[in-house]
Amino acid sequence: MIVIHGGHFSSLEGFYEEVSKVLMKDTDWKVGTLDGFDDILYGGFGVFKNKEEIEILWKESQKSKDDLGFKATQKFYENKIKQGKPFNIELIQQKLNDLTAGKGQTLFEILVEIIESHANITLTLS
Repeated sequence: MIVIHGGHFSSLEGFYEEVSKVLMKDTDWKVGTLDGFDDILYGGFGVFKNKEEIEILWKESQKSKDDLGFKATQKFYENKIKQGKPFNIELIQQKLNDLTAGKGQTLFEILVEIIESHANITLTLS
């Protein structure tokens, strides 16, 4: 069982540090993007093998849901828009518009969706 502890972080960067610690221990590679997080969940490096059945327990997930909610997501998209290339500004602006309109996903929801997209991973939020 892999444990992600929401009490250990309060930002997306902190989440990346936490999952790097628990999923990539004994490697030089660190998670730093949503795509990178998705990549390590395929396994083959870090703490589990390709397609190995694993369980992830996300402790204090309500705290993470709050920390990685609307405001953090809004800031995440605004920073990408300010940064410009290589990001698809139109797509990011649409995601920001959807979020503001109450139709978009928060960072927490995106992270949960990434985990749940891996059929070999069972996620428990506590």
